[in-house]
Amino acid sequence: MADYIIRATAASGKIRAFAAATGELVEEARKAHNTSPVATAALGRLLTAGAMMGIMMKGEKDLLTLRMEGDGPIGGLLVTADSAGNVKGYAFHPEVMLPPNDKGKLDVGGALGVGVLSVVRDIGLKEPYVGQTILVSGEVAEDLTYYFATSEQVPSSVALGVLMNRDNTVRCAGGFILQLLPGAPDELIDCLEMRICELDSVTSLLDAGKSPEEILSELLDGLEPEILDRIPANFRCDCEKSRVGRAIISIGKTEIQSMIEEGKTIEVGCQFCGRKYSFTVEELEEMLKKAVRP
Repeated sequence: MADYIIRATAASGKIRAFAAATGELVEEARKAHNTSPVATAALGRLLTAGAMMGIMMKGEKDLLTLRMEGDGPIGGLLVTADSAGNVKGYAFHPEVMLPPNDKGKLDVGGALGVGVLSVVRDIGLKEPYVGQTILVSGEVAEDLTYYFATSEQVPSSVALGVLMNRDNTVRCAGGFILQLLPGAPDELIDCLEMRICELDSVTSLLDAGKSPEEILSELLDGLEPEILDRIPANFRCDCEKSRVGRAIISIGKTEIQSMIEEGKTIEVGCQFCGRKYSFTVEELEEMLKKAVRP
């Protein structure tokens, strides 16, 4: 089943909801970056959140960036997403290995540690919108729940999960975001809180074969949920050789001249997808002509 995101409303528009199945895109990210199990879980959770938060934007050129930086051994995570369900990202230290936490789960919180979550929305205005909060747990979903409540003043519930196979490939991944809109009565809040507490983990539901539609149906039963969209979700990078070449030009003549003097073809990798691009000495000499800074 290809990955996708469901967008829905419920309770006469007082709730907006998103649910996603993202196992394939998280596995693509794992292969691209050769992530350890705990790094796969951390990055997979943030990629899933990014895909859902990306489609909250409306413009075709709108971009969302999620950055988590902590004092744990993984260092941080960076994810970008667009409004069409495309997402990419990487872990600062994808090789990190940690023992399970006290619940026997992959220790994502321990990998990230104490730090900061930044959310940047570039929607074509003069300056992008930037929100920032502390990492309350490093578990990603809890940190995003806290971000929505404090930075955007939108009461939300975020659940994210990545389940690994014994061979360290991704078995399933996904999540949901529920948000209460202005005017939601207290009894609706209480109802949702009870449903969320009683619900199995996202990975348990996905592993049992539940679809995003079925997960939302269980969460919003009796609240007249209405599915608005079903949007494909993909791990997709827009890098290309010409763009990487422009980045090399931007570093200046001194650095490019140093590369040329080594007399070897250089290889430059994209941090987001791991794709590698080669540049010959002749290509570097052409770049040197275009470089304007020292």
